[in-house]
Amino acid sequence: MKRGVLFALVSAALLLSGAVPAVHAGGKKEATPNPPVTIVLAAAASLEKTFEEGLIPRFRADYPWVSVQGVYDSSGRLQTQIEQGLEADIFMSAATRQMEALTEQGLVAADTVVPLLQNRLVLIKPAGTSTAVTGFGNITLARIIALGDPATTPAGQYAREAFINLGNWDAVSAKLSLGNNVTEVLNWVAGAGA
Repeated sequence: MKRGVLFALVSAALLLSGAVPAVHAGGKKEATPNPPVTIVLAAAASLEKTFEEGLIPRFRADYPWVSVQGVYDSSGRLQTQIEQGLEADIFMSAATRQMEALTEQGLVAADTVVPLLQNRLVLIKPAGTSTAVTGFGNITLARIIALGDPATTPAGQYAREAFINLGNWDAVSAKLSLGNNVTEVLNWVAGAGA
């Protein structure tokens, strides 16, 4: 059984390492030496840069005995990896669907699930290019529409739902190029402008 979602990396490190201050004869507290610990973080691809360039380095500065091994992909693919045995200590899903499925299977402890962040659906285009597309309502004017695969990517699921509600999903789906996760889609769009 997985350890589930933990509210913060700090909590995970302290729980896993068993770090407890020791009190010496003079009443002075000293931290006991901490054995090396590795935390496996399974997180939505959209969080990779935030974790790798910001949060993990700051965390490591305070807890140098704790290594964080990041596994980043779409939430659906991470769900599958966890179901197939990935021993993730922390799962940061981009949608509740994958978290609920893992909780129902007993792979995530329900009392550890905490909603921390929210997603927003955005429309982007390559830098330095012009387009007649002004929003989701007239997106079918685009030649190609890059989207995270709705089968595995929460952003793709949200986009499909938005297009269905706008009544243009059939026209949009005819122009789709599906990515495995939002980072891949972002890189495609950025590369198209180069």
